[in-house]
Amino acid sequence: MELYLESHDLKEIEEAFKSGIPSGLTTSPAFIQRSTINDETALIQKISSLAHIIHIDAIGEKSETIVHEAHRLMSIGINSESIVLRIPVSMEGIKACRILSREGIKINIQSVFTLQQAYVAMQAGAAYVSIPAGKLQDHGYDSSALLEQSIACAEKYDYQTKVMITSVRSAEHVRNAINSGVHAIALPWNIIKGLTENDYSNQSNQEFFESNRFLTTLVKDVLRDINPQVRLSDTILDAVVQMSQGGLGAVAVLDEKAKVIGVFTDGDLRRLLQGDGKDILTMKLSDLKFKQPISVEANAYLKDAAQILKGKRIDNLLVMDNGELIGMLDIQDLN
Repeated sequence: MELYLESHDLKEIEEAFKSGIPSGLTTSPAFIQRSTINDETALIQKISSLAHIIHIDAIGEKSETIVHEAHRLMSIGINSESIVLRIPVSMEGIKACRILSREGIKINIQSVFTLQQAYVAMQAGAAYVSIPAGKLQDHGYDSSALLEQSIACAEKYDYQTKVMITSVRSAEHVRNAINSGVHAIALPWNIIKGLTENDYSNQSNQEFFESNRFLTTLVKDVLRDINPQVRLSDTILDAVVQMSQGGLGAVAVLDEKAKVIGVFTDGDLRRLLQGDGKDILTMKLSDLKFKQPISVEANAYLKDAAQILKGKRIDNLLVMDNGELIGMLDIQDLN
């Protein structure tokens, strides 16, 4: 199925075709011209350089006027294989379609509301017939049946006409188009961008990226540029100050030889305050007993650090590099 961008905004057109998603463009140069490039020839050449195929309007009340306008547009110098002229469905439009299609010019008959109109357009040699889903819905009709009937008509009578759905306003219109087997669909940029969106897919992608990050990111790559530490000769108040400045809720405790012997946490502080009150703030850290410190190597993966934090039920983990303390990993850093 051919996917077209339906837009009259040059910046939007440029953005869409940078994405590589649309294969072509349906537009009206007259609308684009009002706010951007004044030279119509330069404008059409510009958009044709972005889109492989462009569908643009050839308007007129009489077939002769439409044919003249078509010839004028084709004289701009764009490859005839890259341009399709859009003509509204009417008796005069069908007559012009017959003339131009015999000249090898591709025609897209617009605003087809009935199977009879689609059939006449196919009989006149139209390369495309466009069925406006949104406009049909406005009049209380379901576009699905007309799409299916038009496709069946083209196949049954061996017409080379492609059925296109336009005036698409919702994901439901897109689903109906796909299910009916249309040959082409023209969508606004906001709907094209939403085609890949799905809450379950987004959640799955997030889980994949998170899992991949844990398997490929080293601890040192997420380590904060802080390394809170105190000595045994320092007081608990000194430890509290270091914890506050570091913002980690823990501080490494080193002996006189700068060897790590433990970690003092905000949990330790709360327990001491509950037991002995504020007098503990002047106590030396050497008066406390510390458990064997738990650490992880800087070149370990986040997965390994996460397993330690979870397994030991702790919030902070010392990070070592060849026996040297280089920082502290907080459980929040995993996020």
